[in-house]
Amino acid sequence: MLSDQLAVMNSDFAPHGISYTLVETTRTINSAWAQDGDEMAMKRALRKGTYKDLNLYFVRTLGGDFGYCYFPTTAAAGSAAYIRDGCTILSSTVPGGSETNYNLGKTVTHEVGHWFGLYHTFQGGCTGAGGSIAATPAQASFSIGCPTGRGSCPSQAGLDPIHNYMDYSHDSCYEEFTPNQQTRVYSFWNEYRA
Repeated sequence: MLSDQLAVMNSDFAPHGISYTLVETTRTINSAWAQDGDEMAMKRALRKGTYKDLNLYFVRTLGGDFGYCYFPTTAAAGSAAYIRDGCTILSSTVPGGSETNYNLGKTVTHEVGHWFGLYHTFQGGCTGAGGSIAATPAQASFSIGCPTGRGSCPSQAGLDPIHNYMDYSHDSCYEEFTPNQQTRVYSFWNEYRA
């Protein structure tokens, strides 16, 4: 499971010069944590490394969500923001998981995009650029499935970025981060995590 997820992450981020190495795996049995209960206690107990180290927490249930991750910020070591940092992922979304249409491991790619400072492509709707990133078409709302040719903002140029990891398309539809998203990732990395 984890080796397959790591391979997906490395494949998705490789075009942007980013790679991941699995440093440590901890398996913990705790019924509250498995249901995303008491997040701070879980992360206080399990968090490893510094603020530049990505921590992934796989849980059994997430109240209808597939995952969540925190944006980078100026977090002092030991602060709540520092401890809370990382991504919590529904375990059924990993490669081969049971979550229909979302079991190719792309949820982690999407959530790690947030960890790097990326917004959803539909952030802001039809006003401005998609996800506040120049050259990303505006998008009225998230995609469901892989709606090729969808243009939810007819007064704006371009079709919806349904293949972008920061939309909500099915995993099989995801293919890319844009060059401007890459620029933002590096900018946020250098400002907050390096």
